Amino acid sequence: MLGAGASGLACAAEAARRGLRVLLLERGPRPGRKLAVSGGGRANFSNRSVTPEDYLCPSGPQFLRPALKALPPEAVLQRMRDRGLPVEERDHGRLFLTVPALRLVRALEADCAGAGCRLVCGAEARAVQREGGGFAVECGDGVWRARALVLALGSPAFPQAGGTQAGWRMAASLRHTLSPARPALVPLRLPEAAPLGAALRGLAGISLNCRLTLPDAADGTRRSFEDDLLFTHTGLSGPLILGASLFWRDGHDLVLDLLPGENVEALLDGGGGRTPRGILRGLLPQRLVDAVLPPALASRKAAELSRGGRREIASALQALTLRPMGTEGLARAEACSGGVDTAEVDARTMESRLVPHLHIVGELLDVTGRLGGYNLHWAWASGLAAGRAVLAGTSFTGCKTASPKMAR
Repeated sequence: MLGAGASGLACAAEAARRGLRVLLLERGPRPGRKLAVSGGGRANFSNRSVTPEDYLCPSGPQFLRPALKALPPEAVLQRMRDRGLPVEERDHGRLFLTVPALRLVRALEADCAGAGCRLVCGAEARAVQREGGGFAVECGDGVWRARALVLALGSPAFPQAGGTQAGWRMAASLRHTLSPARPALVPLRLPEAAPLGAALRGLAGISLNCRLTLPDAADGTRRSFEDDLLFTHTGLSGPLILGASLFWRDGHDLVLDLLPGENVEALLDGGGGRTPRGILRGLLPQRLVDAVLPPALASRKAAELSRGGRREIASALQALTLRPMGTEGLARAEACSGGVDTAEVDARTMESRLVPHLHIVGELLDVTGRLGGYNLHWAWASGLAAGRAVLAGTSFTGCKTASPKMAR
């Protein structure tokens, strides 16, 4: 098994509990590096409500149903309780630990060790080949052979925590089709040259609750989100933007409502001798008001505004249309879209339809969840599905010679 992230650790322990001899190889110095820093170090490990529609997957929701049905959110919660890990529910149903995520990594390590799984860190797999009825994995100090193989190598997102293209290369070498890696759950950049873009870049540090609409999302639908928006030196971030970025498409607009639920025109109707700038000061940060209000209308008395002028102000605040110039890239992304074509993988077992006894799990598959615990939930669900299905009687062995015999 290659990759000791969330999906790999879950899969390895499940397979070992079934009596299989399991070897888990991790290229990094320790397992679960990305998991240890996820959720701000508190591991947003699942969500109170998880459905197939919470994911972007080219094969559609039907691919996700079997694994998600087998692992509902309550089952993940119970696993945390069984490990003595305290949890809390935050807004939008997000489930977090109240202790460092490293505690969860250690618990998963203990699960593997207790089940008899052997974990080897600092073992970078350089290549994998089909050999006879099994696989040969080349590492720095020799070749490991096995009758079955699980790829849990993650994605290139967040390279600071170990993200690489290794999974893409391995899967491609085994004849799988892969979509290019695309940043997901990532801040968006605004063009500095555009007047409004430059003005909004000057609002770095301002955060507020907003509604965001994508008129033409990546799945061909109109999608809306409401959460906290953060202005940055380069553009837009915060939970609102990270969540929407999964569905935003390059070259497309997004529409912001800075005052969701407010009737701006009614506020102006009752403004009398006050200016729009003064009326809005109590609802929004002054710097933001000054950046988005039409200059010709901002300092006029509300009573002097025409109906068209009031509509223009309302539109500037509640239909603020922006076209990002791109994302902050894979280095800043919490997740990654793209990966192995799910049409080439069995939805119940995560086994390859092209290569017998090869299973592919987690973020290496072209499945990406919304912000809020969905991607870790998919890691658990896909890892457990593969762990339950991996070939009975599988065994792994390692040797530093060029052609060791495969263990029976």
